[in-house]
Amino acid sequence: MPRIYKPGKVAIVLQGRQAGKKVVVIKQLDEGTKERPYPHAIVAGIERYPLKVTKRMGSKKIAKRSKVKPFIKVVNYSHLFPTRYALELEGLKGVVGSETFKEVSQREDSKKQIKKLLEDRYTSGKNKWFFQPLRF
Repeated sequence: MPRIYKPGKVAIVLQGRQAGKKVVVIKQLDEGTKERPYPHAIVAGIERYPLKVTKRMGSKKIAKRSKVKPFIKVVNYSHLFPTRYALELEGLKGVVGSETFKEVSQREDSKKQIKKLLEDRYTSGKNKWFFQPLRF
């Protein structure tokens, strides 16, 4: 079976609290682990998308509306829907690992780093599709 979920691949979550949200695969575990004996992936996604910005808005308002709220999660492959898009975020690879989920402070630190990376990507204007909700 070919590998669909490579690091950097954009997918959509189908089940759970973040259903309908776009995520980017950070690490894939096709064989599973001892704790999770099913194929799954560590993903980072957008919980709250940036709001629409117009030319009339001031710089303060634009900065506030351009904020992104990220999440990190371990998701079963059967709850992911792959897309044709990919995000080349080199900084994400070292940020989140299997041990990140063991302690809350590590998870919060990695979320902050992901938030910074995603906001930089959004303000640069790359990957516009990733930063829009599915239906708006």
